[in-house]
Amino acid sequence: MKHNLDSQKKQFPAGMVPLEKSIFKFACHAGVSCFTRCCRQLELYLYPYDIIRLKNRLGLSSEEFLNKYTGVRQGINPCFPSIVMLMSDNEEKTCPFLGDEGCTVYADRPSACRTYPLERAVDRDSPGGRPAEFYFMTDHSYCKGHEEAREWTVKEWVRDQQLQYYNQMDDLWAEMDTIFADSAVWQGEGAAGPRQLMAFMVSYNVDRFRQYVDDNKLLDQYKLDKSRKKLIMIDDEALLKFGFDWLKLILTSKPTLQAKR
Repeated sequence: MKHNLDSQKKQFPAGMVPLEKSIFKFACHAGVSCFTRCCRQLELYLYPYDIIRLKNRLGLSSEEFLNKYTGVRQGINPCFPSIVMLMSDNEEKTCPFLGDEGCTVYADRPSACRTYPLERAVDRDSPGGRPAEFYFMTDHSYCKGHEEAREWTVKEWVRDQQLQYYNQMDDLWAEMDTIFADSAVWQGEGAAGPRQLMAFMVSYNVDRFRQYVDDNKLLDQYKLDKSRKKLIMIDDEALLKFGFDWLKLILTSKPTLQAKR
């Protein structure tokens, strides 16, 4: 979950206290009485990098993954849709990747699952120009993991859950989401107009975007370092980053890519 913060005045949403260097206790394992309780009846938003990791883990195309496991929702952004994980059609509405022994896609689980029991917020207006991040403890009464003896610092938790790269990719997405929230970039076309469909494809359907890039020889239209171009051609994450740069160019005219003359 992302929050807008005023770090200079240290004003945070009511009840939210940043952990900073504090120690917190938490452990999740099969011996905890609430094990997998948090994997039920979820409103789990998926970010672009989450979808890449999950669809590659499952050996599916982006479109197959989106059609089978996700739904489109109107989230916080009033101008651009969000993607949520569809829960299984059973009595407990479990995550579709919950198995008898826990998460079946654990190594590629979404960033929200990795971050739990913490929530992360980023202040992009922090002094010095570098975004500042803050972590907060969640408060779910059913979660008994907080009663475990294992102690952590935020830094230790981030490292243990391999969150660093997820955070980097999610920050890139947050920047795009902020751009998408500006109704001016859509030029009055309304929901599901050509520009929104293009942005949706780049953000969520990287396999279709790859086909679009190939069909339109998009990589040949811009000055790209040879190593970056080669990586874009074979790597979904590199392609997604290129796609974000391309969207910034066509939606906002930011000079993120240099066209060939």
